Amino acid sequence: MDVLDRRLVAALQVSPRASWGELGRAVGEHERTVARRLQRLIAEGIVRVTAIYDDLRTGHGRPVHLHVQVRPGTAGKVAQALADRPDTRSVYSLTGAADLGSELVSPSREDLHHIVSSQISDIDGVVQTQTQVVLHTFTTVAEWHAPYLTEQEVAELRPPPPPECLPDEDGLSPLEEEIAQLLTHDGRIAFTAVAERLDISVPTARRRVTSLLERRLLLPRAEVEPALLGLEIEAMLWLKVRPHGLDLVGRRLAAHQNVRYCAATTGTHSLIVQVVAAHEADLYRFLTGVVGRHDEITDIDLTLITRAHKRGHLLKSGLLTLDHRWEKTP
Repeated sequence: MDVLDRRLVAALQVSPRASWGELGRAVGEHERTVARRLQRLIAEGIVRVTAIYDDLRTGHGRPVHLHVQVRPGTAGKVAQALADRPDTRSVYSLTGAADLGSELVSPSREDLHHIVSSQISDIDGVVQTQTQVVLHTFTTVAEWHAPYLTEQEVAELRPPPPPECLPDEDGLSPLEEEIAQLLTHDGRIAFTAVAERLDISVPTARRRVTSLLERRLLLPRAEVEPALLGLEIEAMLWLKVRPHGLDLVGRRLAAHQNVRYCAATTGTHSLIVQVVAAHEADLYRFLTGVVGRHDEITDIDLTLITRAHKRGHLLKSGLLTLDHRWEKTP
């Protein structure tokens, strides 16, 4: 991907459902150029546009992060077993004490008990797990974009901000659930296609889709490997934060351009942050110049992501990745 490709992907990440013309006007490129390049990247599987639920607010379940230690030589098989589960949203290979990290969505507290106590532990190779339940999400990967756009370009594309106080719970109607399923399969599906699939009018489809997005019950997402965008370093930071500063630190870190994900959790560390950077030196500067300025942070556990097996419910099979060379992930 050249510089223009990366800028166009960044624009698509800011507004995954924007038209080619809207994307082109924002970044100063012709609509045909935008369409040709992005359609190629999507057709080749380099970029996939989907959508993710706000699971807590829609009532779909409770997001949970797992640290998994495995027997030597079994990491690949355990990662595959985790990725094959429909309730896992992401699965990563990690450095550090844990061999694998995974985010899953549990329908209920009782389900979480069975998942952790029996289902995960029964996977051959699993030695130990550590569980952290998400209490509050400051920013999701769906809201992150690569840092290749100016503030003005982002402002032209970014949708209006949501109301400051969204309800903690806001369930979906049966029709909205059907629409959400279409959007999770294809985040750029047209209103006319939604109307045709569900046998409703186009105005109804437009109104219901817009409502889902404005209420932030569904977040459209343009997924691409960060390494293809020149961001080859991915890290997970687990931070201990004094309770009085948790909200402030979470909001400030979530606003940083290198932060893809930030959430408050239960467990030994109260904040999880996923960071991307172009080089180890950039990660070091983030630690010392961004994280280090907050006295409310009392401890850091830093691990590097060495391979992504699943992202945003999307298995990595068939996606082009950067692993010293271009290859298809087996």
